[in-house]
Amino acid sequence: MGVEGITAYRVGFSALILLAIFRPWRFRLTRKDVLNLLVYGSVLGLMNLLIYRAFALIPIGIAVAIEVTGPLAVAMLSSRRPRDLLAVACAVFGLYLLLPLQGSPGSLDPVGVAYALGAALCWALYIIFGKRASTLQGGQAVAWGMTVAAMVTVPIGVAYSGTALLAPSIALMGVAIAMLSSALPYSLEIFALRRLPQGVFGMFSSAAPAVSALAAMAVLGELLSLTQWLAIACIVCASAMAALGAQGGKR
Repeated sequence: MGVEGITAYRVGFSALILLAIFRPWRFRLTRKDVLNLLVYGSVLGLMNLLIYRAFALIPIGIAVAIEVTGPLAVAMLSSRRPRDLLAVACAVFGLYLLLPLQGSPGSLDPVGVAYALGAALCWALYIIFGKRASTLQGGQAVAWGMTVAAMVTVPIGVAYSGTALLAPSIALMGVAIAMLSSALPYSLEIFALRRLPQGVFGMFSSAAPAVSALAAMAVLGELLSLTQWLAIACIVCASAMAALGAQGGKR
């Protein structure tokens, strides 16, 4: 059913699950809360759509390595130490190895790279506005945020996939994907954002490219070159260094 269809399932079912669990309408929202939730939810929906589009065109581990530069940027902006220039240089070198700058036969699809970069921007905004929204009681933030994300992605999924979304077997799979890849992890993330500085959250996010690449290799048989693994390692190290620097600067 395509990228748009699976994104609609993932986000749409997640919104229904989270609304049923947290019942966020029981709490009053201020105008500032509404604005934060609208941005948080919109970038959450776009992040899912863009990264799935990237997955369709470039290897998963590489797509996530590019996407994680969003949290890396957040961590860098939270830090003011000169030594963090090393993290910047490490990340730039990693991106240089990944981005299709050389025009070589083995270079990545530039459209897939563009989608991953768009997802990176959305991830950065997700952390910033998720941090602001995380002050809400209970699971309001993730429930309302996912609902806004569904309002962005479900119409796109219906427009692209149509009646394919109505197949019962696919619907059951969609519910499982929604629970395991959105409802549960995003709920845990919003609680983590409430308790952790943005830099620390970014540090934990830095492991995502390596984990994704290993999972793609084990499940899908995606094999990366030594250069691509080196690029992923550079971005992971840069993100971890930046996040640690940001946390250290607040002590």
